[in-house]
Amino acid sequence: MEQNIQPMKISRKSALPVADDPRWARIVARDKTADGALWYSVSTTGVYCRPSCPSRTANPKNVMLHDTIESARATGYRPCKRCNPESLSLECENAALVAKACRLIEEREEEPSLEELAAAVDRSPSYFHRVFKASTGLTPKAYASASRAKKIREGLETGASVTEAIYDAGYNSSGRFYEKSTGMLGMTPTQYRTGGANEEIKFAVGQSYLGAILVASSTRGVASILLGDDPDALVRNLQDRFPKARLIGMDREYEALIARVCGFVENPGIGLDLPLDVRGTAFQRRVWQALQEIPVGERVSYAEVARRIGSPTAVRAVAGACAANNIAVAIPCHRVVRNDGALSGYAWGVDRKRQLLDREASQNA
Repeated sequence: MEQNIQPMKISRKSALPVADDPRWARIVARDKTADGALWYSVSTTGVYCRPSCPSRTANPKNVMLHDTIESARATGYRPCKRCNPESLSLECENAALVAKACRLIEEREEEPSLEELAAAVDRSPSYFHRVFKASTGLTPKAYASASRAKKIREGLETGASVTEAIYDAGYNSSGRFYEKSTGMLGMTPTQYRTGGANEEIKFAVGQSYLGAILVASSTRGVASILLGDDPDALVRNLQDRFPKARLIGMDREYEALIARVCGFVENPGIGLDLPLDVRGTAFQRRVWQALQEIPVGERVSYAEVARRIGSPTAVRAVAGACAANNIAVAIPCHRVVRNDGALSGYAWGVDRKRQLLDREASQNA
């Protein structure tokens, strides 16, 4: 007696059975990042869906994968009512409303309230606040503050007077600005306008198994720890960072500080508690603070750091903040790795990152 055997469904992208296609794993995981790049249809239900569809996972034998929405439509099936694959995904909609809110913040002279922003994108204040923070890594208020700080910096850099820059950035009184100016700019507004003129930066260069180490400090704390092969190149790098500051090198008292840093590099277990002059955006500072809380010998992923700062979708922004870190080892960006545990880029070379992690691991064993 002849058996009626149904052929196994094959992905249109390869000769692999659907269950073995790597795209199927993204559907099983309901991977929202795959929305808009992949669709699938189910013969038993006669519908096609987006990867993040919340419906019960279909039997892969009844599934066909599609790289375009046109291919999914060509099956003759109807779009799923639960995930609505014909429309923008929720993530895309949220990204669009966050982008609109950011434009409103940047274009307004006065800082808009949370209620105003939420009304502009037709969402409730609580929902909008949650979506905005998840997308940008900042609250709307912190983003507005960062936007005004950027306007201040741009105004000072283009030659405007301090007063002009303050009012052009939307501050209605200089007093409110000066309360936060040093933390915002890393120095007084006048010093920033003149490229750090009259600011004193002490520095010294030491040696360790990682090569040359340059430590530089302002009156507020350590502003840079740089690693490299050539001590002269590190000094030139420092000069580029503080073009008009007065650099003071070879100070006997200061050399004790670099001895502490070199000692920590050689023996991470002793810890390194230094006052830091951290200069960055509000988001970068949040990331750098989270990095300082990673214990010696521990490795975390960029995604985990994003989760710890309350912004799980801001993984790329976290990676950017790590790359912008100018204070090596004291802000341990070397302890952040990819999701699979592999080492990614490091401003001072992946080999140094590996050496730092290996030494920490050996001392923690």
